[in-house]
Amino acid sequence: MPQWYKDAKFGIFIHWGVYSVPGFSKKGEYAEWYQHGLNSNDTARINYQKQVFGDLTYYQLADRFKAELYNPDEWAHVIEASGARYVVLTSKHHDGFANWPSATTSIAWNFPWNAMTTGPHRDLLGDLFTALRKTTVHAGLYYSLYEWYNPIWLKDKPRYVNDYMWPQMKDLINTYQPDVLWTDGEWDESDTLFRSREFLAWLYNESPVKDKIVTYDRWGRGVRFHHGGVYTPEYQPDMDFRDHYWEESRGMGFSYGYNRAEDAWDYNSPKSLVLQLIDKVSRGGNFLLDIGPDAHGKIPPIMEERLLQIGHWMNINNEAIYGATRWKVPSQWGPGRRDYKPANGGGDLLLKLTVDPDPGYAVIESFFTYNAQRRELYVFLPKWPAVNYFLIRNLRMPAGAKVELLETHEPLGWKQVEANVQVILPPFDPNRMTSEYAYVVKIGAVNDK
Repeated sequence: MPQWYKDAKFGIFIHWGVYSVPGFSKKGEYAEWYQHGLNSNDTARINYQKQVFGDLTYYQLADRFKAELYNPDEWAHVIEASGARYVVLTSKHHDGFANWPSATTSIAWNFPWNAMTTGPHRDLLGDLFTALRKTTVHAGLYYSLYEWYNPIWLKDKPRYVNDYMWPQMKDLINTYQPDVLWTDGEWDESDTLFRSREFLAWLYNESPVKDKIVTYDRWGRGVRFHHGGVYTPEYQPDMDFRDHYWEESRGMGFSYGYNRAEDAWDYNSPKSLVLQLIDKVSRGGNFLLDIGPDAHGKIPPIMEERLLQIGHWMNINNEAIYGATRWKVPSQWGPGRRDYKPANGGGDLLLKLTVDPDPGYAVIESFFTYNAQRRELYVFLPKWPAVNYFLIRNLRMPAGAKVELLETHEPLGWKQVEANVQVILPPFDPNRMTSEYAYVVKIGAVNDK
């Protein structure tokens, strides 16, 4: 696992393609699965297609994927401002539309089906990579192994892998030399069919990115969560892999691709998103937060706002995130039940577990991260305590250990109370303490044992 990825902790996923033209699904569904819905009796998508686009097919929507307002330098700027350290852009999703000049598409499709030959008439992926490489953000890509309706895939899967998928993947690696390769669309067939082990052998032994590339666990049916560089839960905040690298991905709402049916109520608050980042890092994981640009090439303003809000917090507190590792415990709980589950299967879990509990349920009073090299412990408080102190349980500190509020760097008093440490907090000053989503206490000279 490259050191840059171990240290990065926070990345941005980008789902963008022809599905961004309709940009529609029912709430609680993935808008990037629009074409699949049209072909599987999804009445909401079928009715929307007829109402808005008449008799046009999904493939004809590529002409309307213009990306005429796409400014990759602006994207790169706002992503860097969010504090994210890497990007994963969809090179192609399950519909097979390529966001780069993939000559291979002509083997399967008898009409233009990549961003250079239709729609934008530009290399969307390459232009973003160029912009990102002017920043501190690592450039990576997502690639769907299979395609729902690719005629070669439907007729001759081994030929699809040999003559279509492999040439595309090698083209992406050799041309763009990404730092991240996030594969998907693996669940229907074996890793043997996809020749995944052979591809990984080439990638890590011969390719131009063999010493820096990050790969994941989606290489064939049954592989996910069992093999691979990084495990990939999505919208699964309860999953934890203590002894293996992992990264949870999710959208700001529910969909990954832009969904115009979602409104402000469906989007996570900035506090929720910051707490989700902290939660992942405290448990040894990374957080891959998705944005879904529209067909014009604009990041929706509410998504940009969330990125900048997270960035404000990260600008103050990133020392507690970048390069952090899991401490001996990831969090400290208050009294009460710890088995809360949202009644409808959704909801904002992290807020319910921290600042808005249901009666009888415990809250997480603090999260922890640790920097082993500097022997520094970071304590994240989801809310400012009502009293003038915070008690860290089961912690012994050496005499003279330094404690400070990370945002202001002001020293904090503390005392050992049996097996616990009581940290004395100053009066809350909103003019000086702007880390409203979570406040961080930094403690020096702490062992992780």
